[in-house]
This record gives sequence, C-alpha cells and structure tokens, in this order.
Amino acid sequence: MKLLFLLLSCLYLFPLQAQVTTFQHPWQNARVAYFGDSVTDPNVSTGPNNNHYWSYLQSWLGITPLVYAVNGRQWDDIPRQTDQLFKDHHLNVDAILIFIGTNDFNSGLPIGEFYHEMTEKVWASTGEPKAYVARKRRVPVMTNDTYCGRINIALHKIKSLYPEKQVVLLTPIHRGYASFGERNIQPDESYQNKSGHYLDEYIEATRRAGEVWSVPVIDLANLCGLVPQNVDLSQYFKNKDTDQLHPNEAGHERMARTLMYQLLTLPCRLR
Repeated sequence: MKLLFLLLSCLYLFPLQAQVTTFQHPWQNARVAYFGDSVTDPNVSTGPNNNHYWSYLQSWLGITPLVYAVNGRQWDDIPRQTDQLFKDHHLNVDAILIFIGTNDFNSGLPIGEFYHEMTEKVWASTGEPKAYVARKRRVPVMTNDTYCGRINIALHKIKSLYPEKQVVLLTPIHRGYASFGERNIQPDESYQNKSGHYLDEYIEATRRAGEVWSVPVIDLANLCGLVPQNVDLSQYFKNKDTDQLHPNEAGHERMARTLMYQLLTLPCRLR
C-alpha cells in the first residue's frame, strides 16, 4: 500500500505530458494541375462566388491550382491541355488531376478496348534452351475513335512528359437531366447514349485505366454522393428543371470534401 501511495503521489506531482503530434496533409501547399471539362472550367459559373472543387482545396490546403479544363471537352483534348501545362510551367508542378469523360459519353463515343492482341515471336526460356517462340502479345490501342484509345493516347503523353509526377484520375460523376436549348438536350444517365452504352461503362473504363497505366483512381461516382437521377438532390445542382448535370457551389464543396480525404491516402510529391 505504501508503494502504491508513493506511485500515485509521483503521478500527481509529475503528471504525464500528452504527446502533441502535428499532422500535415500530404497535398498541403502543392502545385496541382487540373485537366477536364465544364465541371472544372473556371469560366463555367457554379454560383454567386463561383467556387469550384479545386478552389475549395485551394482554401483548405493551400494548393496552387493550375486549371486547364475547358467546357465541352473530351478525353481527346487532354494531350492539348498537357502541352499547354508544359509550355506554361514546364516541370514546375507537383501533381496532375484529370476529371473528364462525361462529354465522351454524351457524344456517343464507342468505348473500345485498351489493347489489341497480335501474335509475335520472341526469345524465351524457362529452364530449357532458349527458343524463338510464337506468343500472343497485347499492344495498347492508340486511337481517338474510342474512349479507351483516347485514354491511352493521353496517359502515354502525360507519363512521357511527367514520369516523376503524381497523376490521379477522377471518375465522371452521375448525370441528371440537362437542357441547354433545342439542339442540346441531354437525358439523364438511365438512358443509353446513341452508341448503346450506359454511363457506368465509361466510369468502369476509367477505373480500368488506373490499372493499365498504374495511376490511382478516385471514384467520385461512388464516393461523393451526388446521384441526381434517382432522388431529389437538386440542392447540389445548378437548376432543378434545366441543369442537374453541373454541380453548384454546394455540390462542388461536397466533391471537394471527398477529394480532400481521399487525397490523404496518396503521396503528392513522389521524389
């Protein structure tokens, strides 16, 4: 009892000091390029303050945004956006986020495949004497005529110009109804496009691109909670009657919060 009393007295006189740990978000104060379409384009207003998901990340994390997205563009514009980034900033960028694909769907672009197969001969040996044998080989499809082909062209260019930089793909988000005039009426995603594809096929192809090109994919379609075609979430979109395609400031803030926590799992500066 005397020993216990002595120990308790010592704890009272010399209380344990709590260890203070300071944590910094890995993307804090980074220089990040944003490629994409109207959802990212600063010239497409989101509301009174025109806050986009990247401007929220700028405010919360001190990220310097280098925004190259253009309204209406598709994956075949990403090489041009890459060239412009390289012209403006050369290698002075920490990471590149690519958020595009919804216009490829709306245009009815065929999805295609990431590879085509051919038979070639190659030297090989697994213990036996080497031999010149015929084997199937997968070769990336490089064409602007399909969704997968466009992704291959774009990511090949980005990986070639920026092999040491972090590249992150964002899946397209869900689409509600939008009408921008008699010549631009876009049904919600419950309908196939004119090529007979549903939006989720393009989302899945974007996920697959992460495996093909070894780049992380943040699945905004699943994670940000914006699903306007099934329930009334009009508070997150620009207009309940004419535009449930483009998120408003509240929608962008929701996407930004998802991204902020997802980016915690990824390094930004890879060297």
